[in-house]
Amino acid sequence: MAHIQTIDQLRTHYAEPKGRPLTKQLDRLEPHSKHFISLAPFLVLSSSAPSGLQDASPRGEGPGFVQVIDDHTVAIPDRPGNNRLDTLSNILQNPQIGLLFLIPGVDETLRINGQAEIRDDSDLVDLFEVQNKKPKSVLLVHVEEVYLHCAKALMRSKLWNIDAQIERTQLPTAGQMMNDQSKSHEPLESDEVMKARYKKVLF
Repeated sequence: MAHIQTIDQLRTHYAEPKGRPLTKQLDRLEPHSKHFISLAPFLVLSSSAPSGLQDASPRGEGPGFVQVIDDHTVAIPDRPGNNRLDTLSNILQNPQIGLLFLIPGVDETLRINGQAEIRDDSDLVDLFEVQNKKPKSVLLVHVEEVYLHCAKALMRSKLWNIDAQIERTQLPTAGQMMNDQSKSHEPLESDEVMKARYKKVLF
């Protein structure tokens, strides 16, 4: 067997799930998941275009930047980005999304699946004002599934282990990589200059 094409073929390699992997899935937020969200400074948001092309986008801020509205709803501010609007455009056409929350130093992650809507209600936008700046919109996510994901992937990757960190010099600067990828001849921007420019528009 080479190309696995059916569930039956797939299951010949894997046992059926049972016990905790099944019972841990909830349809609402409870105290532990709410606490996890309150401590998470980073998440990955996945969405899908009508073509079926998948997109995963990072979101990050101080711990608690995602607000729990109630047991079935969380709100995520949309901070300044590159204005491609890939995620927001996808959501307008397919509101189903996935969220993966990470907390530095914690190997478990929290997963939420549900439907998102884009809002610009003043009360929601005002909730996320930082440094006298408000997001242009807020994602309201209606929770359908929530569960803790086990620690194995982060343990294998040693993600939080300082000894696993590499020197930044092992990669070219972001400007050099993007110029090479786009065959651009724009003047190169150092990482220091880029970070200083980013800091001016974080919010």
